Amino acid sequence: MSDFRRGVRLGVDVGRARIGVARCDPDGLLATPVETIPRSDASISRLRELIAEDEPLEVLVGLPLSLSGGDTPSTTDARDFAAALAAASGVPVRLVDERLSTVSAHAALRDSGRTQRSSRSIVDQVAAVVLLQQALDVEKSTGRPPGLPVPAAEEPA
Repeated sequence: MSDFRRGVRLGVDVGRARIGVARCDPDGLLATPVETIPRSDASISRLRELIAEDEPLEVLVGLPLSLSGGDTPSTTDARDFAAALAAASGVPVRLVDERLSTVSAHAALRDSGRTQRSSRSIVDQVAAVVLLQQALDVEKSTGRPPGLPVPAAEEPA
């Protein structure tokens, strides 16, 4: 664990209607749900507020690749959102493979006895927890930051 970078991280599961947010403790032991943000023009602003509160080392945005590893319309949407967040937040943003995070979240909620209808408000947070925990586990096992960095846009001169 000596190569693990200490610091809070935020996990973000970007959906068309909602954005799930999770955070971890500075030692990366446990990812926990934070909130579900309605997807709107104000989404980035709310994430900036959470970033200001938590001062994370980085933000990990889920990249929903197809099962074969290819891009989907949701993949493009997540990349665009991550780029906008990187430009607006001033903290490093990384894209991490989250192919099965929402499926895993639904399964975990179903296993806990919740119906799909009663889970709707929190499934995005649970998906964010799943993707963040997977990213933490990858870094702990490899000693390398997970995913790919999103380049911060240059400020206009």
